[in-house]
Amino acid sequence: MRIEHNHHHENKNRHTSHAAGHHNHFHSNSADPKNEKRMALAAILTGMFMIAEVIGGYISGSLALIADAGHMMTDCAALSLAWLGFRLARRPADWRRTFGFDRFAILAAFLNGISLFGIAGWIIYEAIKRFGAPVEVMGLPMLIVASLGLVVNLLVFAILMSADRENLNIRGAVLHVMGDLLGSAAAIFAAFVIMMTGWMPVDIIVSVLVAILILRSAWYVIKQSGHILLEGAPEGLDRRAISADLHKHFPQIIDVDHIHAWSISQERPMVTLEAHIKPDSDIEETARAIKQHLHDNFNVEHATIEVNRRH
Repeated sequence: MRIEHNHHHENKNRHTSHAAGHHNHFHSNSADPKNEKRMALAAILTGMFMIAEVIGGYISGSLALIADAGHMMTDCAALSLAWLGFRLARRPADWRRTFGFDRFAILAAFLNGISLFGIAGWIIYEAIKRFGAPVEVMGLPMLIVASLGLVVNLLVFAILMSADRENLNIRGAVLHVMGDLLGSAAAIFAAFVIMMTGWMPVDIIVSVLVAILILRSAWYVIKQSGHILLEGAPEGLDRRAISADLHKHFPQIIDVDHIHAWSISQERPMVTLEAHIKPDSDIEETARAIKQHLHDNFNVEHATIEVNRRH
């Protein structure tokens, strides 16, 4: 019986009359060079304007601008960590990390989600303080900085949309930038209100709205990355559905058990299972067919199949 591996593993032959193990390995696309380059460019642009927005917020006295800068800071950190994750994912697997470094990008996404909760909490805390002690906000500097922020966010959004949008870090970054776009638009609106009416509380209201956007992004990123880190089943890989489907397509199968589905990263779903077949069925052919069926019908790029004859 042939055990198939990718180039990180050795090929071995094993023959047995009772059980057969069959594996298939595919490369992750998380290390796609276009993802890495676009992420680096987006991180640089976001980081540079974040500094400008902090300065503009300080000069104008606008909490909304500082809040948006806080969001951009977490975006910059997320983009930088994701870039590092893509960089590390290019490193080959070794004897200690047999699946390579793909999980680093997932860990980076999870840590970024937690950081977003922290920055949103700080913004809400500052907004509450300002309700008791209003701060004079300069409308024109606020308008100029917020407008420039909108342009930068549109540019970063276009860069990320040209990358691999199926990647969790790319999807998370796109959500963050969409939040920044809304934050910049809200800051522009607040600046107009202040310039036209002098009503300062609008700055506090907008900053709280930005904080809510940040919390929404944070929950999405933590939920998705946490599910992968907890070895949760990937979307579309219900083990009950897998069992029913195999029984339907393989009449030689008597029973399927020990089904486990998880993923190393969002691009690398994994399945292991044990199939019990009729005594006169071919073990090796059944293992190969099940593996191919999982790949074609469930998009499983790594499967370990154990097949046993049941007498």
